[in-house]
Amino acid sequence: MDYSKYVNSRLRDIPPSGIRKFFDVVNEMPDAISLGVGEPDFITPWEIRDAGIKSLQRGYTQYTSNRGLPALLENISAYMKGRFNLAYRPDSEIFVTVGASEAIDLALRALLNEGDEVLLPVPSFVAYGPLVKMAGGRVAEIPGRKEDGFRLTAADLEKAVTKYSKILLLPFPNNPTGAIMEKSD
Repeated sequence: MDYSKYVNSRLRDIPPSGIRKFFDVVNEMPDAISLGVGEPDFITPWEIRDAGIKSLQRGYTQYTSNRGLPALLENISAYMKGRFNLAYRPDSEIFVTVGASEAIDLALRALLNEGDEVLLPVPSFVAYGPLVKMAGGRVAEIPGRKEDGFRLTAADLEKAVTKYSKILLLPFPNNPTGAIMEKSD
């Protein structure tokens, strides 16, 4: 039976991630060091592991708010205020996710309508294009150039903007180039 007709048409055309294929191949090679997935080259420090263990021992094993634990949200708010003098309300302006890709996915799904355009400096992380497509948007790539250090220039951005542009996804520091934007950029 051909199940593809039951799959959302936006997903059917998205090819499997090449980085995941690479990860699977490297996983089967005992002496290989994988540089394909953003894993640290160290084991999680005991201080963090102990905190996780103590949390389980205290019975913190239930579902929490989708936004994050209130105490965590309040601590993030206090950190942002103390470190950057930015005021965010923990009850409505902070949302905790398991990682940046999930946060970007949620934001794209919340903001994009069918056919909206997302400006994306490239090269960029392989998941961003598929996330835009799954949210119903279209990617408008802005090619990076070696002579610019793969940083987005104001001139390139201005040329890329159209009446359909809704979001600029600005993934810096950049994966895979390592480029960073400077304040002057």
